[in-house]
Amino acid sequence: MVTPVKNIIFDLGGVLINLNYQLTRKAFEDLGVEDFDAFYTQHKANPLFENLEVGAIEPETFYEALREATGLTLSNDQLETAWNAMLLDFPIERLLWLDQIKSKYNIYLFSNTNAIHYKAFTTIYAQTAPLAGLNPDFNHFFIDAHYSHTLGQRKPEVAAFEAVLAKSGLDPTQTLFIDDTISNIEGAQKAGLRTLYLSGGLTVQNVGL
Repeated sequence: MVTPVKNIIFDLGGVLINLNYQLTRKAFEDLGVEDFDAFYTQHKANPLFENLEVGAIEPETFYEALREATGLTLSNDQLETAWNAMLLDFPIERLLWLDQIKSKYNIYLFSNTNAIHYKAFTTIYAQTAPLAGLNPDFNHFFIDAHYSHTLGQRKPEVAAFEAVLAKSGLDPTQTLFIDDTISNIEGAQKAGLRTLYLSGGLTVQNVGL
């Protein structure tokens, strides 16, 4: 007999909020940063970005290191705007679906993110929520919201998933993890989680949960 799913852990980017990594790439190129892909893509990040994502460095240190690495004189505001360019919107129908699904499952969040993006996407959400009649605090959806920059660990490391499971007291055999990045799915599977890989235009609203 298959153990029923009681808990769902959602990824954030590309699952709940729409992203376009190319917009950040273009924004940095427009600022004069050459070969931005050497620094960051959806699937890999150099140590500077990884350190930001696990909270090992503060935004100011990140900006200063970017200036040094690129040799460009850019303001913090310019760098912040370019870095946040990938963050698009929370579709209202997705937010309403999420609000409904939490009556059926215990829902959680685990996102590789950083202090800069956190400030930006929670602002985007707060501006959208009133249109859907929802609480303006994004974290209200979740029993626990785990962010890599406060957790101190990031996907796809197995230890990061194990930390999330331990902190939230979850049984991995009863817990479904949903992500749109295959390496994260593979890391979750190694931690014993059940998984759902969103690919090929699949969205959370049409997977039959």
